[in-house]
Amino acid sequence: MKVTNAEFIISAVGPSQYPEDALPEIALAGRSNVGKSSLINRMISRKNLARTSSTPGKTQHMNYYRINDLMYYVDFPGYGYAKVSKVQRAAWGKMVEKYLAERETLKLVLLVLDLRHPPTADDRMMYEWLKHYDIPMCVVATKADKIPKTRLPRHIKIMKEALGVLPGESFIPFSSELGLGKDELWALIESQIATEEPEEEADLNAENE
Repeated sequence: MKVTNAEFIISAVGPSQYPEDALPEIALAGRSNVGKSSLINRMISRKNLARTSSTPGKTQHMNYYRINDLMYYVDFPGYGYAKVSKVQRAAWGKMVEKYLAERETLKLVLLVLDLRHPPTADDRMMYEWLKHYDIPMCVVATKADKIPKTRLPRHIKIMKEALGVLPGESFIPFSSELGLGKDELWALIESQIATEEPEEEADLNAENE
């Protein structure tokens, strides 16, 4: 997708603030500081629309970014950061779980992990939760440029085995620095947000007959 327009819309704290225009949504979940904001900026070819921070846990809301007036990226609060209070983590968890379970416009969840490190218990829990509820998902393994090419296959194997990724399931090594995986990820996203178009066109054709 060629991005010609991208804008920050809202930091939502609950369903009453989510956009109501029914555009498809691509959500990004992952631990704090795994590069979700950098991934968004690389995908839309902008340097700082999604604000990156050296302070893990800073994203505390559901940040909505509208792309080409066709879709949204929805950046979740990062999970698993110890310095955030248990009460705050519980509140974030309930908000994210409610969104994932009920949001009809959600088309795909990008589970963003740092390829340099094995998945944490929180990563595995999120992966298993998404699979259990049959939510379309792609594991995006960021910071691939930080790993020597000779060791890249081993890191990928470790991550896939730890999560239980099966052959044929979506897994994309990604680098925000180099753009590795950008085209592949856009192709997947475009296929997901287009899934309902043929049915809508069929309904329209039927009305016109």
